[in-house]
Amino acid sequence: MVPMSLKEQLRADLTAAIKARDEVTSSTLRMVLTSITNAEVSGKEARELTDDDVLVVLGSEGKKRREAAEAFDAADRTAQADKERAEAAVIAAYLPEQLSAEEISVLVADAIVQTGAAELGPRGIGAVMGVVTPQVKGRADGGVVAAEVRRQLG
Repeated sequence: MVPMSLKEQLRADLTAAIKARDEVTSSTLRMVLTSITNAEVSGKEARELTDDDVLVVLGSEGKKRREAAEAFDAADRTAQADKERAEAAVIAAYLPEQLSAEEISVLVADAIVQTGAAELGPRGIGAVMGVVTPQVKGRADGGVVAAEVRRQLG
């Protein structure tokens, strides 16, 4: 039996959520699948996304939900914030386990040693990010990683 692609898994889970009348999951998966389709048809020619590409889309959708929840919290709109958090939780179930702050710190420290960026100070950020980014792809927010790099090179 051929394993399902991530996109096929999302479609199957959407069908199950609709049958189970799970409104949050079904609406979230519909939005995610729409974003995947939009990514497939954007650019010069349509293409089928790989699982890695789908993970990138899922990561950006999850980030949108987390940022929206923070914005709704700041505006004292807890009902909308809770809805965004529920959607983010549905999306997070499809993402690889996120790295902890300690794990990111260790990866950044290793990359600084590997690139010799310690002598460059803040000018070495690009070299360190070039090494760390492929290692954390889909498993950590780029802004968090960049902040850690700046902190360690500071």
